[in-house]
Amino acid sequence: MPPRQDFTSQRLFLRAPLGTGARVDLDPGHVNYLINVLRLADGASLLVFNGRDGEWRASLATEGRRRHILVIGENLRPQPAPLDLHYLFAPLKHARLDYMVEKAVEMGAGRLRPVITQHTQVHKLNLERMEANAVEAAEQCGILSIPRIDEPVRLEALIEAWPGEEPARRIVFCDEGEAGDDPLAILRGLARSPLAVLVGPEGGFSSAERELLRAQSFVTAIPLGPRILRADTAAVAALAVVQAALGDWKNLAAGGKEAALAAIVDGAAGD
Repeated sequence: MPPRQDFTSQRLFLRAPLGTGARVDLDPGHVNYLINVLRLADGASLLVFNGRDGEWRASLATEGRRRHILVIGENLRPQPAPLDLHYLFAPLKHARLDYMVEKAVEMGAGRLRPVITQHTQVHKLNLERMEANAVEAAEQCGILSIPRIDEPVRLEALIEAWPGEEPARRIVFCDEGEAGDDPLAILRGLARSPLAVLVGPEGGFSSAERELLRAQSFVTAIPLGPRILRADTAAVAALAVVQAALGDWKNLAAGGKEAALAAIVDGAAGD
């Protein structure tokens, strides 16, 4: 059985290499958070990870008057294989984008790829803010990998370059113009391959964009039900459906899978 996760200890993402006995200097931001916000004392135990070396138990220590370090102890979980689900999305404004990034990380996205469409409201992104939200989500949810975050690209350029992607990857396109079919049945009918999930902006894709997407052999359109969802809610619903059909939820029993999907979508709609 895989090691049981510790959900009670504070978790912290570090960029330094991790190994037994390593002593990691804390930057001012981490010092403020651990000492002034959490009020942790010398010897306090926490969990650390860097996206490469797994998860480790560490203890807080002070050296001299101002130097705060973490002493790395036991390895608790090995680093898993990188998450291979890509999330393609039209950027949203501030708080909605923060929420979308957080939920995409929680739902197992390994790469975040902003896509500029005709109705996209935001064309310039603060990638550092996106990374900070991704790190926070990983810290809170026991995730050991931080997703790669790409620069924005126009939808037409993305589609033109897609056949050159390695490995070959199918785009699952969430088409608000379709509502009748069962998305789980559509996804289960696909051959096993790496996937990318594409969700459009507020206002949806234009008719020309929908036509372009549907014309591609590497694109599969799925509906997300009879209601129009906000873009951030659609992100959670789409990723949940894909994980249930083809991802790391696929071995759940049918009843549990349906309950999990309903709980996630209802929770997203209420946030």
